[in-house]
Amino acid sequence: MHRNRAGLIALFWIALPLLVATVSRAQVVSPVEIKDPALRSLQQQYIEDLRLAGQDILAIKFDYPFYLSRKLDLDQTQQLHADQHSIRFDSYNGKTVLAITGNYYASYSADKVSPDERARNTFRNVVMPVLQAAVPRFQSNRQVRGYAVEISHHIVGKVMSVSMERPENLMVFLPQGAALRLLASKDDDARQAALMQGQTFLNAQPITIWLNGSGPQLAANALPAENSTDGDSGSDQAEAEIVSAGNGGAPAPGTTSPKVPRRKEPPAPPPPPPRDTSPQALASLQAADQTVIDQMVKELDPQVHFVAYAPPKFVAFRQGIYLELSLNSALPASAAGSRYKLAAIAFDDHVAHLIRPLLAYFKDEQKFDGIGFSTTVHLDGKPASGTSEAVEFYFPLTSLRCYEKYDCTGQQLLDAGTVLINGERVALDLQIAEGGSSR
Repeated sequence: MHRNRAGLIALFWIALPLLVATVSRAQVVSPVEIKDPALRSLQQQYIEDLRLAGQDILAIKFDYPFYLSRKLDLDQTQQLHADQHSIRFDSYNGKTVLAITGNYYASYSADKVSPDERARNTFRNVVMPVLQAAVPRFQSNRQVRGYAVEISHHIVGKVMSVSMERPENLMVFLPQGAALRLLASKDDDARQAALMQGQTFLNAQPITIWLNGSGPQLAANALPAENSTDGDSGSDQAEAEIVSAGNGGAPAPGTTSPKVPRRKEPPAPPPPPPRDTSPQALASLQAADQTVIDQMVKELDPQVHFVAYAPPKFVAFRQGIYLELSLNSALPASAAGSRYKLAAIAFDDHVAHLIRPLLAYFKDEQKFDGIGFSTTVHLDGKPASGTSEAVEFYFPLTSLRCYEKYDCTGQQLLDAGTVLINGERVALDLQIAEGGSSR
């Protein structure tokens, strides 16, 4: 008998690692279930990162029960027995994204909480924590171009005096660069700017999430102020009012409804005035910064090779002011290839190395919006006529600062900026361009 018990204990300890591994992988879609060959290969290659991201998500303490789920719109009883494999690589608008779906069992009062507020609350309470868990593991992966998170929550209302509960689905897509800026930002204004670079849908209808509680959509849906009993606007009165965990209006077992205090949102700050890009404003800025520019050219020219006949100048570009630098990029003959390959190598070998020493001359700069690098790319030993490419990179200062601090990759910097080849805007993927064949 004792021998049998010892054998069972030994068998238990042998099986335990397998059991733990099986449970920990339960939230990741198996590669064999993905039909697209490229996505299936990606799922297999990064299965361990996906598993760790899933563990981090499951470790989050949400206000209400949250489950990763293959299917949305399940009630909690169904969800307990449903497929919870959710995390996978997918395609969105032709881009490879990390996709995550789940059911959040909080129910909002349809009468007191507007659609905009429901979207904002679920974004803050669920989508943001999920992104914080997932993005760091894939922020340097050049194959992942964005993140798509879809969450189902619930609405409680009355139909003919009968309380009814129904699901509502929030879907948020963020490009890689926007996701990084969203998570790195310290205030809602910066987060709002990052969020606006993505797309948001509520029940498949496009919406805008206003993180500070203000915005044209919320203003249109807010209740009149005279309906408030305590002097707050109707929107303030309904702030984050959740009925219960979603199970027909009844709290989930073992949970309680947190009390969310109402607060009056401060008035939204007025939008900043548009940048003055008139010739007079550009000339004034040029005169003010000319001493710094001359010093920069003198000290950096030995390694940069500025174009002598096109000195740095401030130009108007996309409603902003950019400091435009003209460079020469001579590449080795071995770099021959498509114009995209030449542009990618010029960025990696010439422009990227210039960014950090260049920004040292413009600490805390607020008088202009970005820096443009205009370069003629040609191959050593070949005549420039007919073989050169005119490439321009325009990068916002905020993205340059992110790259300077090693918080963004070169690809993310390119995605946040504007790239022109021979005057035409292009999307430049470094990995694809530099790995491509000559054509």
